[in-house]
Amino acid sequence: MNEGIDGIVPVGHKPIIERYAQAEGRLRLGLNSITAIQEGSVSKGDVFEASTIAAIQAAKETPRMIPHCHPIPLESCRVEWDWDESDLICRVSVSAHWKTGVEMEALCAVATGLLCALDMVKSFEKDEDGQYPSTQIHGIRVLEKRKSDGEV
Repeated sequence: MNEGIDGIVPVGHKPIIERYAQAEGRLRLGLNSITAIQEGSVSKGDVFEASTIAAIQAAKETPRMIPHCHPIPLESCRVEWDWDESDLICRVSVSAHWKTGVEMEALCAVATGLLCALDMVKSFEKDEDGQYPSTQIHGIRVLEKRKSDGEV
């Protein structure tokens, strides 16, 4: 039996300071998906545009998806896309002046951006059995986290 759950960690006593976090993740894709994205021929639209919007929205909505996250007044959210061979890389930087860190917002944004990209190209990724044998979201991690006072 659960003996009690603390819920959201109290942060009222903490000072409002500048917070920053950067996270990244990867989506391994097949050649057909890569070509369709690069040529702009995905039927659902521009993968980078839609996935960037999804990532930004996810950063803003993180407390609605992750129950113990505090609502944070985000001041910036930057989404960058890059390629590394067959991996589509999503990198998100988030900042705010607040009482708690923004790394969960950056991670949530990366995961959602990659999920949106996958949703848009999944028809290219299916094999003859309708499965996704080599498609993979991986490597989601915090690259950097900092506070204005230099602490981590």
